[in-house]
Amino acid sequence: MQHETRHLSEENLSKIRNAIREIIEALGDDPCRTDIVDTPDRVAQMYDEVFEGMRYTNAEIAEMFGRSFEVPLNTDMVCLTDIDTFSYCEHHLALMYNMKVAVAYIPDKKIIGLSKIPRIVDMVSKRLQLQEKIGSDIADILGQVLETEDIMVVIKGEHACVTTRGIRKPGTVTTTMCLRGKFKTDENLRRDFLLQVK
Repeated sequence: MQHETRHLSEENLSKIRNAIREIIEALGDDPCRTDIVDTPDRVAQMYDEVFEGMRYTNAEIAEMFGRSFEVPLNTDMVCLTDIDTFSYCEHHLALMYNMKVAVAYIPDKKIIGLSKIPRIVDMVSKRLQLQEKIGSDIADILGQVLETEDIMVVIKGEHACVTTRGIRKPGTVTTTMCLRGKFKTDENLRRDFLLQVK
């Protein structure tokens, strides 16, 4: 079921446009220059899209994409890997890119439609974020939907605040792991999942 997109208000879009004009001017350019006169509006529209997740709580995302199915008995681990996403670092507003998310859970009489997990990943990523927090948010939402603590999220990604500024080390990959329930205590289970993660 398609969710209804919440957009930024016209008042907030206007604030973004004005702020971008001021940034352009502060950088020494002319915001009225022909080639960039429409840039503030383009940035406002982009922010409306890429930060959509900020307009929903984790509980609302769980409700949006939380259709689950009953299974008669507990089953083995379910895992999805290589889910592409991107986000923006809340410290620098810099892009976190080439991000791959892998998710695993042990069903406790419930499973979720496989397409819902990438939708949850995308919505959580559409926030000012930290990579560690993305993993935690995904685990929180899946926990609400599946009513299980047995969840693990692994994320690998590159951060523009490391690769293009400051220390400037292109190709540096950050890996984060969020472990809940049995994944925190069962080393063999954790290893079995990590073998699936490239």
